[in-house]
Amino acid sequence: MRRTRWPGVALAVAGLLTLTACSSGTDAVARGSTFEFVSPGGQTTIFYDPSTSRGTAPDLSGESLPKPGTQIRLSDYAGKVVVINIWGSWCGPCRAETPELEKVFEQTQSSGVQFLGIDVRDDRAAAEDFVRDRHVTYPSIFDPSGRSLLALNGYPRSVVPSTLVLDRRHRVAAVFLTALIASDLLPVVQRVAAEPTPPQGRPA
Repeated sequence: MRRTRWPGVALAVAGLLTLTACSSGTDAVARGSTFEFVSPGGQTTIFYDPSTSRGTAPDLSGESLPKPGTQIRLSDYAGKVVVINIWGSWCGPCRAETPELEKVFEQTQSSGVQFLGIDVRDDRAAAEDFVRDRHVTYPSIFDPSGRSLLALNGYPRSVVPSTLVLDRRHRVAAVFLTALIASDLLPVVQRVAAEPTPPQGRPA
């Protein structure tokens, strides 16, 4: 598998890790057809190119934060690029990052992009206040125990915030184990959204 890193972005993100993440952790690589995390040397940003090197994310699911009792599944967004963000209202970097994510969502939604938050180690009332105060329009899974993330084999659940970008087949195209600003994330999401999607049954 060849991992392609964008010049400048990866170095900048790595340099900011201690300032923008609530905790540190390992990176991820894709193996075979299923995505799993291993440590490839402490990188904080990884891109999976070509697309044939990507592993497929499991069908993450859990209770909707804005709609208690309602389940959200990754498969609800079939055919869409999905940006998954792990966050918590208690996480300082998340407070700065969340409005940046909303900007990217607003700019890419019409291109078939869906954002999905996973709220971890949180209180529901605090989480609801968090998304309301920051005018977040995309849904989140309320996952105080982190149980939904167990489906991501080996995922560093101690790293909050972190973000995964999935292509239209829900294969992991990029991982960010640090807080982001819109200018970091937007070109990645736009690039993945612009990728051709081959007919089902044919390799990408």
